[in-house]
Amino acid sequence: MSTSLHCWCMFEIVTRHEGVYSTNSTPLAEIDTMCWHIQLLMLTELSVIPWSQVVSTALPESKNPEQVSVTVKAFMKHDLQAELIELLEKIVLNNSAFSSNANLQNLLILTAIKADPSRVKDYIYRLDNFDGPAVAEKAIEFGQYEEAFEIYKKFGRKVEAIKVLLQHLHDLDRAHDYANKVDEAAVWSELGHAYLDANQVPDAIAAYLRSSDSSRYVQVIDACTAVGCYEDLVKYLLMVRKKVKEAKVDSELLYSYARINNLGEIDAFLHTSHQANLQSVGDRCFDEGMYEAARLLFTNIPNWGRLASTLVRLHRFQEAVDAARKANSAKTWKEVCFACVEEGEFKLAQLCGLNIIVNADDLDEVSEFYQRRGHFDQLMALMESGLGLERAHMGIFTELGILYAKFKPEKLMEHLKLFGKRLNIPRLIRVCEEQGHWRELVHLYIMYDEYDNAAHCMMAHSSASWDHVTFKDVVVKVSNVDVYYKGIRFYLQEHPELLADVMKAMETRLDHARVVGMFRKEGHLPLIKDYLLNVQKVNILEVNEAVNELLVDEEDFEGLRSSITTYDNFDQIGLATRLEKHELLEFRRLAAYVYKKNLRWKKAVELAKADKLYKDAMETVAVSGAPELAEELLRWFVEAKEPECFAACLYTCYELLRPDVVLEVAWMNKLMDYAMPYMIQAVKEYSGKVDLLMSERKEAKEAVQAQQDNMQKAQAQANSFQMLMPLALPAPQMPGMAPDHGSFVGAPPAGYGAAAGFTGHQGYGGY
Repeated sequence: MSTSLHCWCMFEIVTRHEGVYSTNSTPLAEIDTMCWHIQLLMLTELSVIPWSQVVSTALPESKNPEQVSVTVKAFMKHDLQAELIELLEKIVLNNSAFSSNANLQNLLILTAIKADPSRVKDYIYRLDNFDGPAVAEKAIEFGQYEEAFEIYKKFGRKVEAIKVLLQHLHDLDRAHDYANKVDEAAVWSELGHAYLDANQVPDAIAAYLRSSDSSRYVQVIDACTAVGCYEDLVKYLLMVRKKVKEAKVDSELLYSYARINNLGEIDAFLHTSHQANLQSVGDRCFDEGMYEAARLLFTNIPNWGRLASTLVRLHRFQEAVDAARKANSAKTWKEVCFACVEEGEFKLAQLCGLNIIVNADDLDEVSEFYQRRGHFDQLMALMESGLGLERAHMGIFTELGILYAKFKPEKLMEHLKLFGKRLNIPRLIRVCEEQGHWRELVHLYIMYDEYDNAAHCMMAHSSASWDHVTFKDVVVKVSNVDVYYKGIRFYLQEHPELLADVMKAMETRLDHARVVGMFRKEGHLPLIKDYLLNVQKVNILEVNEAVNELLVDEEDFEGLRSSITTYDNFDQIGLATRLEKHELLEFRRLAAYVYKKNLRWKKAVELAKADKLYKDAMETVAVSGAPELAEELLRWFVEAKEPECFAACLYTCYELLRPDVVLEVAWMNKLMDYAMPYMIQAVKEYSGKVDLLMSERKEAKEAVQAQQDNMQKAQAQANSFQMLMPLALPAPQMPGMAPDHGSFVGAPPAGYGAAAGFTGHQGYGGY
C-alpha cells in the first residue's frame, strides 16, 4: 500500500473514531478491496461501525459493479452476515442498477438461509432471478424444507418439490394433495414409492395406477402379499401385464384371483395365452386352503396327483379316485384311500387300497392306518379282495392271517390250510404265539418243519392244541431225542391209555434201556408191556428183564417160557433163582428149564425131582449127555419106588446107560420085567453092530481080491507086450504097477491068495 493511501486510511480511522462520518463516506466506498479489509478490521477492533452510511447511501447509489463486488466480498470475508443482508436488500430490493443481478439474489437468499431464515420465504416470493434448484438444495442442507419446497414449486420442479414433502417433511397427505393438484405421472410415481415405503399399499397402488408405473411390481407384489390386499393387486397387475411380459406377473395375478375367490377370472385367464407357473400357483393355493382354485389349476396342467389331493380336500371322493387312477402313484393312492377311510367311504377306500397293497412296502402302513381307527372288518375285506389280484404277494396272505389271528380266529386255520405255501410263516408264528392260538401255532410249526417246537407246543398247551394222530406224526420227525422222552412223560401223565400207541410209533428211535429205566423208576412198567414186546426182538438186556418181570408178575408162564426161549440176553441165573421159589409149579418148572439152558443139569434135575416132574428130569439128563447123571437118576427112581419112571428113564436115557449097569440094578431090585424092553433093545442093537462089522469085513476082503485080480491082468498084458517088442526096449509100466526088478517067472506077489490075518469065522465069543 502507498504511503499516501496508508495515511488516508489512518485519517479515516481517526475521523470515524471522533464521529465524523458523513463527509468521508463516499471515499470510503470507493477505496480498493485491501483498504476495505484493513479498514473493516480496525473498525471492528475499535467497535466503530459506519454501516448505515455505507448501506444507505454509498453502495445503493453506486453504479460500479466492481465497487459492489468488492464491498460484498469484504463483508463476506469478515463474516458480517447481518450487515451483508441489509446491504443486499438495499441493492436488490430497492430498484437499484443491480436489482436483477442473479448472483446478488442468490447471495441474498443464501445469506438469509444461513443468518436469518425468517426472511428467506419473503425473498423467494419477491425475487425471480435466482438459481432455484441450487438455492433449494442449500435450503435443504440447512433444514429449511418449506423454503426448499416453495423454491421447487416456484421453478416448476414438481418431482423435486414432492420429494421434499415426502423425504424431508414426511407429509403424505400434503404430498397427495400436491400430486392431485399437479397430476403428473412422475409425481404420482414418487408418491406411490413413498406410500409403498410407508406400507400404505392400497394408496401406493392407487398412485401407481395414476402414473401407470410398473417399475416396482416386485415390491408391490411382496407388499400386497404381506398385507393381503389382493383386490388392489389384481388391478395393479392387470396394468403391469400390459407393459411387462413376465411369468411372475401372470403367476401372481392368478394367485390374486384365487385369493379373492374369483374362479371365473381364473378359468378365463387359463384359456388365454399366459406365462404363469401354474404348478407353483396351484401348490400355493393348495397349501393355503384355496382348493377350488387349486383344482382348476391342477386340472389345466394336468397334475393328477395334486388334483386328487385337492379333490380329497373338497370331499369329492369319487373324482379323487378317478384322478388317482390317472396318477397311478402309491403316494396318491394312499392319500385318497386314507381320506376315504376317514370319511367312511369304504368302497372307494377299498378301490384305492387294492392298488396300494400290491406293493409290499406300503402294505403295513395301510394295515396300521385301518387298525388305529378300528376298521378291522373293512381291512379284512380289503385283504380278502387282494388275494385274487394278479400281483398278490406273500405279504397280503400273511397280513390277512395276522388279522384273522387278532380279530377272527375262527377263520385262521382254514386260511392256513388253504394258503400255507404263500405265507410268511415265521411272522405268523410270532403272532399266533402272542394271541395264544396254539392249535394254529402247531400247524404252522409243522408247515415250517419245526417239529420239535410243534411237539413242545402240543405238550405245553395240550388242552387246546393236542391231537393224538398229529402228535404221532410229529414226534417221529423231531431232531432232539429228549423230545421223545418228554412226550412219553406227557402221555404217561395225561393220556396213559394211548401211551402204547405213541411208543409204538417212536420205538425205532428210542433208547429202549432208557425207557425201561424211566418207567421202572415211575413204577409203570405194565403200561408199556406192548411196547416192550414189540422191541424185544432187538434182544436187549433191560427189555428182556422187564418183559420177564412183567410176565412173572402176571403169572403168564407160557409167555415167560416163550420169552426166555426166544431171547437169551438177560440174567438167566437170577431169573431161575427167583422162579425156583415161585409158588406156581409152572414157574418152578421154568426155573429148571433155565438151569437146563445154562448147563446146570444137576440143579435142573433136582428141581424137577422136587416137583415130581420126572419127565422133565429125564429129558434134562438125556440132553446133558452125562452118564453119571443118568445112572444117578435111575437109581433115584429105584429108591423112590417108581418102577414106571425107572422104565421110562431107561427109554429116555437109553444112550447114556450101560447095559451092565441096568441089568445089575434091575436084577438086584427085582425090576427085570421093567428092564427087559431095554435089554431086548440093547441086544438088538449090539447084534446089529456085529452084523454090520462082519459085513464090512466081507466087503473089505472082496475089495482086496478084486484089486489083486486087476493087478494080475495088468501083469499079463505087460508080459505080452514085452514079447512083441525088441529085447533092448523094456515094456512100458502100467499105471499102479511097481517096477519089475526080477523076472516074470516065480512066486505070485505078496498078498495073493487068502487075505492076511483072516482065519475064518470064529463066532461071538468075543462079546
